[in-house]
Amino acid sequence: MRMRRAWIIGCLVLAVSICGCSKQQQEEPENTLLYEDEIEDSEDYIVVGFAQVGSESDWRLANTQSFLDTFKEEHGYYLLFEDGQQKQENQIKAIRNFILQEVDYIILDPIVETGWDAVLQEAKAAGIPVILSDRLVEVEDESLYTCWVGSDFEEEGRIAGRWLKDYLEDEGRSKEEIRIVTLQGTLDSSAQLGRTKGFSDILEEQSNWNMLERMSGDFTLTKGREVMEYFLNTYEDIDVVICENDNMAFGAIEAIKDAGKTCGPDGDMILISFDAAQAAIEAMQRGELNVDVECNPLLGPMVEEIIQKLERGEEVNRIQYVEEQCFDALMDLDAIMGTRTY
Repeated sequence: MRMRRAWIIGCLVLAVSICGCSKQQQEEPENTLLYEDEIEDSEDYIVVGFAQVGSESDWRLANTQSFLDTFKEEHGYYLLFEDGQQKQENQIKAIRNFILQEVDYIILDPIVETGWDAVLQEAKAAGIPVILSDRLVEVEDESLYTCWVGSDFEEEGRIAGRWLKDYLEDEGRSKEEIRIVTLQGTLDSSAQLGRTKGFSDILEEQSNWNMLERMSGDFTLTKGREVMEYFLNTYEDIDVVICENDNMAFGAIEAIKDAGKTCGPDGDMILISFDAAQAAIEAMQRGELNVDVECNPLLGPMVEEIIQKLERGEEVNRIQYVEEQCFDALMDLDAIMGTRTY
């Protein structure tokens, strides 16, 4: 299926005229609009609608850029990009607009796992394949989406738990009571659910580990700082701080410093994070962070490979994991930084 060009052009021109489209307004990402002088040349392009979570973290910005870099006009695509601003209703509205515009494919990075059955049924009825990126959905009919690409979040949590177990053994603390707090991500998101469960799998095996409390920091620096301030005011002794993404870890570091405490390999608290963005590796170099489990945001090329297979009529695997690593403060961080692209 290829989009009826006159239809989308009419809709988008109307939207532009309503919004005024002045230079003072926020610019749309590249290739969001089709213009009338492109009508004759646009039939060969694959039109993709991407409903993104938002821009709440460094990871999310890198993830968005990966799609913008991949689905470009010179690569044979038009990308219609919608920022959900961390609201599910915005993403549902975006998907319905993509359906009206008769896009060829929909990419959805769902804010939460539930509440998608109706709109995905609409996409299926329209014959538009839906590819899930980063986060999963919980639906009664799994045929409502074609496949999912992203990280094994539960395994990320287990990696963090196994790292902590080995670290405590190396430090001669394997028999001590270990008091832990967790800054969770957006509740009911795939990353939050998976990382919480994965770490809990290891926690349950350690009788001397005590999870004092878990609280959502919503994957943001500001909320992460607020949650860490609460933990510091509530619990006198904290041994381990788990942050389910880097931005919350940055907020936690600020709160810990403001409280006159330290974290990292030589600090008062062990700090564990997820994502492994460049800024987090730099924090590790400064001695503020012990370990970071990578969550690779560069999913655009994997999704494009799937679309190309679908274009050729080939079958695709429903679950596809991206390659990831784990970094700790004992590694050659200078060399690692030289290889990082996000």
